[in-house]
Amino acid sequence: MDATQSLICQQDLINPLTTMGIQMSGILVLSHLFHLLLKAVGNSGPVAQILAGLAIGPTGLSRITKVQDLIYERSTADYYPVVDFFFSILLMFQIGLETDISYAIRNLRTATTVAYGGILVCMVLGGTVSFFIYKHFDFIGDGYAAYGIFVIIILANTAPPAVIRLTAELKIATSEVGRLAVLSSLVNDMSCLLLYTLVMAFNSWKSFGRGILCLIVTVGLIFANKYLAFWFNRRNRDHKYLKNTEVFIILSIVIAGAMIIELMSFNSSINCFLLGVMFPREGKSARTLLFKLTYAINNFVLPIYFGYIGFQFNGDYFKSTENIITAVILTGLSVGGKLSGTLVACQYLKFPMNDAILIGFLLNLKGHVDLVMLTGVTNVLSWTMRAHDLLLITIVTNTVLAGVAVSFIMRREEKRLAYEHRAIERLSPDNELRIITCVYGSRHVAAALGIISAFRGSPAAPISPYLMHLIELPEKNKNKALYHELEDDELGNDEDYGGNDVVEINDAVDAFTVDTKILIHQVKAVSSFGNMYEDVCDGAEDLRVSMVILPFHKHQRIDGKMEAGKEGIRTTNQRVLRHAPCSVGIIVNRGPAGIPGFSQIISSETSQPVATLFFGGADDQEALACSKRLAAHPCINLTVIRFTVLPTQMNGSTPQTVDEIYLTDFYNRYIRSGQVRYEEKCVSSGRETLAALKDMGDKFALFIVGRGRRGQSPITTGLSDWEECPELGIVGDVLASSEVGITGSVLIIQQYRNQNI
Repeated sequence: MDATQSLICQQDLINPLTTMGIQMSGILVLSHLFHLLLKAVGNSGPVAQILAGLAIGPTGLSRITKVQDLIYERSTADYYPVVDFFFSILLMFQIGLETDISYAIRNLRTATTVAYGGILVCMVLGGTVSFFIYKHFDFIGDGYAAYGIFVIIILANTAPPAVIRLTAELKIATSEVGRLAVLSSLVNDMSCLLLYTLVMAFNSWKSFGRGILCLIVTVGLIFANKYLAFWFNRRNRDHKYLKNTEVFIILSIVIAGAMIIELMSFNSSINCFLLGVMFPREGKSARTLLFKLTYAINNFVLPIYFGYIGFQFNGDYFKSTENIITAVILTGLSVGGKLSGTLVACQYLKFPMNDAILIGFLLNLKGHVDLVMLTGVTNVLSWTMRAHDLLLITIVTNTVLAGVAVSFIMRREEKRLAYEHRAIERLSPDNELRIITCVYGSRHVAAALGIISAFRGSPAAPISPYLMHLIELPEKNKNKALYHELEDDELGNDEDYGGNDVVEINDAVDAFTVDTKILIHQVKAVSSFGNMYEDVCDGAEDLRVSMVILPFHKHQRIDGKMEAGKEGIRTTNQRVLRHAPCSVGIIVNRGPAGIPGFSQIISSETSQPVATLFFGGADDQEALACSKRLAAHPCINLTVIRFTVLPTQMNGSTPQTVDEIYLTDFYNRYIRSGQVRYEEKCVSSGRETLAALKDMGDKFALFIVGRGRRGQSPITTGLSDWEECPELGIVGDVLASSEVGITGSVLIIQQYRNQNI
C-alpha cells in the first residue's frame, strides 16, 4: 500500500533502479540455469526461480563484500514494494482476463469448500501460534490482535500466480485437478484479501469512507474499460490487433485505478482481478491484451516475481536456535493446516485421496500478496524486524517445500493424472466437452463454428472449444527454429502468416461469441505440412480434448463439384488420424450457392435435419455418442439410420452384440422419448447400400458416420470401388464423392485408438 507513495516520494531514483536492473538480470540468468538443472529431476520453474533469488540474495552470493557492493544500493529495498505493486497489477489483471468464467460459475461451490477448508484450519492454528509467539518471544510490544489477524491471513493465503504457473509447468493446468486448484486458489486469495481490506476499512470511520470510495472507483473503471474495449474493437475492425497506444490507454486506466486504491491504504489486487474478469472477452481488445501480456509475464515478470521471494530471504535469521524453532513451528503449521483442512474438505466432496493431497500442496504456495501485505502491515504497526523476518521466512520456506512436494507427487502420479476423456463415448453429455477445431483459412471457419455450436447441444451444456489456425511455414522461413522467435511486425505484415485470413477468422469468431455466448479459445500453429500433425496432436494432448476436428482437403465449387486443395492438408489429416491422442473428425463441408450446409445450423431459425448413419463398430459408436449432444440442440432435428443385414445373412458375431447393447441403450434414452427419430434399412449388398444413400442425398444438411473398423460386412461389399480418399473410410468416401449426389455436409469420425492404424 505504500508502493505508490514510495514511487512518488523517492528522490534518488537512478542508482537504485540500476542496482535493481542488475538484480533482475542475475535472477533471470540463474533461474534459467537452475531450471535446466532441476528439470531433469522433475522440479518446476517456480522452485528454480526462488532458488535463483536465494543464490543471489543475502543468503548466497551477496554475502561476498564485492558482490554486495555491486548488487545492493542503500535505498534499493524501498523500491521492492514498487516492483511488487506493478507486477501484481499485471499478474492479477491477466489472471482475471484468463479466468474461465463459465467453469468458475459451475464449480464455485466445490472450489469454495476446498478453499475454506484450508482457511478455517489455518485460522485456528494461526490464532493459537500467534498468541504463543507473542507471549514467549516478545516480538511486539503491543497489538496482539492485529498481529494474530495478519499471521492468520499469511498462513491461510494462497498465491494464484504461483498455482497457475506450477500447474502449467507440470502440464496439469487443463486437468480437473489443476483447474480446481487454480479456482480454489483464486477463492482463497480473494477471501484473504477481502478480510485484509475489511480490517483496514473498519480501522476507523475515515478508512471505511475510503473503502466505499475504492468500491465506487472499481465499478467506474469496469464500465470505463467496457466502453473503451467496444470502441477500440469498432475502430480496429480491419486490423488484427489494437494499436500500442490503445493498449497503453487501457493498461494506464488499470494502473491509475490501482494507484488510487493504494494511496487510500488498501490493496489493489482485488480491483485489478475484477477489472480483468469483467473485461469484454469478445473482440480485438481482449485478444490483444492477452497477446501482449502473456509473453512478457511468462518470460520476465513471473521469473522475477518468484526470484524476489527468495531474494528477500535472509539466512542470518537461523543463527539463533530460538528463531529456528519458531520458523519450523510456523512453517509446519502453515503446511499442515492448509493440507489437513484441504483433505477434510476433499473427503467431504468424495475426492480421491491422491488428488486431495496434490491440491493441498498446491494451495500451500505463497506469493507477492503475502510480501506486499507483510511490508505494509510492518510499516503500519511498527513490528520489529524479527517479527517481519519470521513471517517472510515462513512464506519462502512454505513455497519451496510445497513446490518440491508437488513436483515429487507429479513424478509418481503422472500416468494417473493423464487425461481420461480421449473419446466422446466415455463422456457423459452433461459433462464438459473439450474439442479442437482446425482451420487453414477463412473458408473453413463457418463449418468449424457450426460444429462447435452443434456439439454444445443444449444451451446449458458446458463446452470448452478451441479454434486452431494452422498456417504453413513458407520456404523462405523454414530455417527458423521457432515461429515465436519472429518479430511481431513480421507476423503482422507477412501474408504467409495468416494475412487477411486472421482478420476474417477473428471477426467470425467474435460474431459467433456475441450470438451464442460461447467463448472460443484461439491458438495458432505455424509449421511445414510435414510437421503440422505434431502441433495438432501436441495441442490435443496439452489441452486434454476429447476430439480434434479437421477440414477435408477438398472444397465445394459453385457448381457443386468437389475440388482438391493442397495435398499437404490431406497428408496432415492422414497423420493426425494415425497419431492423435483422442478421437478425430473430418468435415466435408458443402454450403455454397444456397445448398443446405452444416454451417447453416448456427444461424438457421428452423430445425436442420441431421442424420447419423450406423453400420456398426467402434467408430460408429463414437458417432452415435456425438449424436447424443446434437440431439439436445434446439436447431437440429436428428435421425438415426441403422443399416442392417437381411436376417438370412446375419452371423451373430461378437462385434454385432456390442453394437446391439450400445444401440439399445441409445434407443431407450433418446429414441423412445421422441427426442430422436429412428429408421432401419435392411440391405443385402453394397449396391443396395449405395442406392439407399443416394435416396437420402438431399434430405439432410449433415451426415455423421464412423470411419470404419466394422470388419467384413456384406452391406459395404463393393463400396470400396468408389474409394478415392481412404482416410474417410468406405462409407465416408462415398458420401464425400460428387458422383453420388449428396448435397449435405459430412462428418466422418474415428474413435480414439490405442495403437497406430
